[in-house]
Order: sequence, then C-alpha cells, then structure tokens
Amino acid sequence: MMQKRNDAAENRSTAVILTALAMIFTLLVKIVDVQAIGPNGSEVGFAAVNGAVANALGVKLFWYDVSETLGYLAILTCLFFAALGVYQLIKEKSLKKVDKRILALGALYAVTVILYVLFDKVAVNYRPVLENGVLEPSYPSSHTVLSLVAFGSAFLLVRKYFIEEKPRKIISAACLLLMILTVLSRLLSGFHWLTDIVGGLLIAGALLAWFAFVLGLLDRRRER
Repeated sequence: MMQKRNDAAENRSTAVILTALAMIFTLLVKIVDVQAIGPNGSEVGFAAVNGAVANALGVKLFWYDVSETLGYLAILTCLFFAALGVYQLIKEKSLKKVDKRILALGALYAVTVILYVLFDKVAVNYRPVLENGVLEPSYPSSHTVLSLVAFGSAFLLVRKYFIEEKPRKIISAACLLLMILTVLSRLLSGFHWLTDIVGGLLIAGALLAWFAFVLGLLDRRRER
C-alpha cells in the first residue's frame, strides 16, 4: 500500500510539472523570437530554430500520409474503448457499474477534445505550409496530441487489463512504437514547426500523467 501511495505521489508530481512546462512553453512560443517567417507573412515564435528545421526537412508527403494513417488508427483505438464502455453500460444498465478506468478514459478523451477545439479557435501560430491555400492553426500538433493520448492511454490500460505477460508486452510495445512513429512522421512531414511537435509532446505528456495518477487512485480504492 505504501508503494501505491508513493507511485500516486510521483505521478501527481510528474503531472503538475508537465502541465506547468506545457503552459510555460506555450507562452514562450508566443513571445520569444517571433518573426513573420510563415506563409502569407504569418508570425512564428522561436523563428530561428523553427525556420532552420523547416528548411532542413522540407515537405515530405510520404510522411504526411503515414501520419494521417496513424491518426486514423488512433481514432479507431479511441472508438474501441468507447465501444467497450457502451457495452458495459448496456450490459450492467447502470453508469455506476461501468469500469471506473473506462470512465476516467472517457474524461481524458473529453479534455483532449476540448483542448483541440480551444487551440483551433485561439491560434498560437500557423502551419509552415498552406493547405488548400488557407492558413491553418499549427500549435500544438493535434496529430501528436491525439495519437499520443490514444496510444499512451491504451498502453496504460493494457498493463491493467492483461494479466498474461506475453500479450501485454506485445501490445505495450506496439503502443510505444506507434507513439514514436506518430511523432517522427508528423515532424518529418514538414506540416508542422518543431515547436508544434514539442508543445504536443508536453501537452500529451501532461494529460497522460494525470490519467496515470487517476488510475493509481482507482487501483488503491479497488484494493480497500
């Protein structure tokens, strides 16, 4: 029990730190080295670094297509867990009897969608390329946030649901690989600035840390 408490405290500390870093970094993107280096003279923070990375990588449609495919796979992962929650609700005929971990996952998805809409309405900066001739909000990389949240939360839940070691290890490794591929493919595609990816990593990391903290609390309650 003491170990569980220590783990919960560690997860909470990690979540608080990552949340603070995400907020600070987002603010810095708006005020540090802001220059009009984007399409149509759009301004971008950390212009020197972002411009250098964008020029070095260019635009690669292959990696864009890879990231899009991974994005669809992330959505399917979310739909799978949503369907699991609906199945439990229909079977048990009571929201109280649905696995609390699934309900916590639903809350995580909801917060992620809220942040997605927020950053889409309040643009921090815009993409380094035009899409259909239009400037699109770029920060944070929504693919990075959504995919890391989907695959990262699945990674955490797999460790809770699968008792047998072999399938747990295989699925966990697949989740980690998909997370890495998503970040790399989105960066290499050239459709985001470097800071978009970094911001996405910090925000997704904060969300997953809070989710891990909640899972820890639920585990402690189940053992009482």
